[in-house]
Amino acid sequence: MSADNETRRTVAVVGAGPAGLMAAGELARAGCAVTVYERMPSPARKFLMAGRGGLNLTHAEPLDKFLQRYGPARNWLEPAIRAFPPGRLRRWSADLGEPTFEGSSRRIFPRSYKATPLLRAWLRQLEQAGVAFSFRHCWLGFANGGLRFATPEGERVVCADAALLALGGGSWPRLGSDGGWVEVLRGEGIDVAELRPANCGFTVAWSDVFRARAEGEPLKRIALHAEGLTANGEAMITATGIEGGAVYALSTVLREAIARDGEATLTIDLQTGMNESELAWRLERARSGQSAATTLRKVAGLSPAAALLVREPGPLPTTARELAALVKGVPIRLTGTQPLARAISSAGGIHRAEIDDNYMLRKRPGVFAAGEMLDWEAPTGGYLLQATFATGHAAAAGILRYLESGSGEPPPPAVPLSSGDQR
Repeated sequence: MSADNETRRTVAVVGAGPAGLMAAGELARAGCAVTVYERMPSPARKFLMAGRGGLNLTHAEPLDKFLQRYGPARNWLEPAIRAFPPGRLRRWSADLGEPTFEGSSRRIFPRSYKATPLLRAWLRQLEQAGVAFSFRHCWLGFANGGLRFATPEGERVVCADAALLALGGGSWPRLGSDGGWVEVLRGEGIDVAELRPANCGFTVAWSDVFRARAEGEPLKRIALHAEGLTANGEAMITATGIEGGAVYALSTVLREAIARDGEATLTIDLQTGMNESELAWRLERARSGQSAATTLRKVAGLSPAAALLVREPGPLPTTARELAALVKGVPIRLTGTQPLARAISSAGGIHRAEIDDNYMLRKRPGVFAAGEMLDWEAPTGGYLLQATFATGHAAAAGILRYLESGSGEPPPPAVPLSSGDQR
């Protein structure tokens, strides 16, 4: 290690997702010696998976409305998002050679539409800034003033002047975010809310006939209603229930209703192109002798899967007005959430009271946290990534303030940092 490196503050970033990588870049550009430790063989696997169908970075709606999407966590996240708002995230992407564009739903995507080109450019930038990576490092906890890792070569302790935990939530565990850190932090006396599915699908006890004929079929241009809220969009019938963008938008209230009552009712408007009175008028004038299936398809304008769903609650009503009401509000009984491992994201995490305004753990000075580890949730549509990037950016600023304040004296190293420790 050179004399120059010996005087630089060292920061260990645990987790190579968007929050960790954003913080790593900010810290390296500020002059810190940064190493990112990641349990997987390569970085940002969940980020890449999220971008397979189009990387939705953020959203173009007005910031005040944007911030409302974070519900009870708004007050906590607002300073971080205002410091690193959607416009700044778009400029950051453009600076990496990936200008963004606004889709028809005001969602923001990189020009290439995919995550891979953006990540490649990002990693090149981090490498040029001097950020080092150590892969296959699974964080185990704290020991001897440092961070314990399991590696292919055995257990290792790393010491640094400050550390950032950016280990993600508990969804998509095969990509690295398995929530294993929850019990580690609880063992340190840190209050962590249980990780729960967010932006998730729900289980439904479909009839055998419906499941056999409708599994894998989409429901398009629908409106979902639950707990006084409405979401427009699409859904997908699965063997065990229902999922999709419109369902995810209501997943928080549906999950809480199930936790409260043991079940929840989701009402589906299968024909959003006309109101109930117009639909009833058309059904009343349906050709005499026409089969119910033909009437639902030709007169009500339903897809085969939607027509099947109308029959799922029981026998069809005998009057046009009752049938129109059913098409405009099919009740579906949800019996539970899909497993956390299948959710888009997770709710729960480190409670707000455990984190100071610099994103530092109050019970672990010098250790910070960011991203989905924190107790917040948001719908899909760019809100998840925006807050993840913003909290990584805010945590980096907090680390720099901590180091500059004089309270960042390095602990006595259990294993001295060397050039080999900075791989």
